[in-house]
Amino acid sequence: MDPKAQAQAHYVMSEIFAVAGGNKISDIQIRSGNWVYCHTKRGLEIIRRLGEIPAEVVMNVIEYLYSRQEADSVGASSKLQNMKDVKSRLFDDKVADFSAEGFPLPDGTISGRMRVQAHLSTSGPGITCRILSDEIADLNTLGLSTDTVRAVSEFMKRRQGFGLVTGQTGSGKSTTLAAILDWLRQNHPRHIVTVEDPIEYRYSRFLSQNDQNGNPVPSPGFCTQQEVGKHVGSYKQGLKDALRKAPHVILIGEIRDRETMEIAIEAAQTGHVVISTLHTNGAVKTLSRILEFFPQEQHRSLLGRLSEILMFILSQGLIPTEGGRVLNYEFLQNNSSAVRSGIASYDGAAKSLEDAIRHSGNIEWDANLRNLLNMGKITHTAFQMNRMNEEEGEELLFIRSKAS
Repeated sequence: MDPKAQAQAHYVMSEIFAVAGGNKISDIQIRSGNWVYCHTKRGLEIIRRLGEIPAEVVMNVIEYLYSRQEADSVGASSKLQNMKDVKSRLFDDKVADFSAEGFPLPDGTISGRMRVQAHLSTSGPGITCRILSDEIADLNTLGLSTDTVRAVSEFMKRRQGFGLVTGQTGSGKSTTLAAILDWLRQNHPRHIVTVEDPIEYRYSRFLSQNDQNGNPVPSPGFCTQQEVGKHVGSYKQGLKDALRKAPHVILIGEIRDRETMEIAIEAAQTGHVVISTLHTNGAVKTLSRILEFFPQEQHRSLLGRLSEILMFILSQGLIPTEGGRVLNYEFLQNNSSAVRSGIASYDGAAKSLEDAIRHSGNIEWDANLRNLLNMGKITHTAFQMNRMNEEEGEELLFIRSKAS
């Protein structure tokens, strides 16, 4: 890369972190002919002092970030070739996804690793950077109830089963999955294989606390992590290969197609715990999304299989508040005949499954949202904007108005 272009790109990234880095950037948006926008704790902010970024500078930043691919991802010769190919990749495929090393910050620290998407739009090349964190949250600090944490933990100790964490982009799915797996590898002898795009969290080989002499203690479980495009060609290939690694637990970063879903279900039926994500809200919509992968004539047998191997659906979302984001979630655990029957008989009508969600031990989205409102953690406006069942919301409004 030309030294002048590299220095220019480095300056752009330095300015972004200098202005907004202290506000905990989660995403950076760079577009040709526009200002840079950053997602921070205060919302969407503009890095005004950089001005409007010309298309050629955006392209320089893309090449610069591409040159900062993680050292363990590619060899030196492949890395050089990748640098040469990034422009052709972008303009041939219209998109280029990759991960990059953390960026040096003004205070001497290094930012989290970056998941980068370079893309094209009406204005020219653009970039979206997701800042990843290597700090894995404790499972008990996510905002899940004690009973939910206990239930998920018990499910993860099983010999086989299928668990899903669902929600829209930015709902904290990866954070929850990382907390679950980190708890598991520190507390139980399990081999965990992950197939991700990209790898978002790196799991240590050691326990979080050293021994009495200050030496690191190996954790009873360990993780084999693979990234799509670097270590495996696709989710499907990674999942098939994972079955040959003698895993106890398999994490699939995201299920995107029928074949991957089919392999995941088969793996769960043949002696593995499989966990993954879907971009759905709520248990009912999650089941509907699974059925959409398959032809109608297979739905009944598929639901029968799911009623046997599905462990839980944890559907979550993050609600912005003045003090930060608050977790709301719905939790369906398959631990009773009522739930199994509700899954097996699900035909697109939500009634039987909605009734099952109301059984003891399960948590309904709107009911938990109402609890957050009653505890003062969210505003009434946030409650209205985030509820799933509008009728229940209107009923609550009526009750509140009568009380006042």
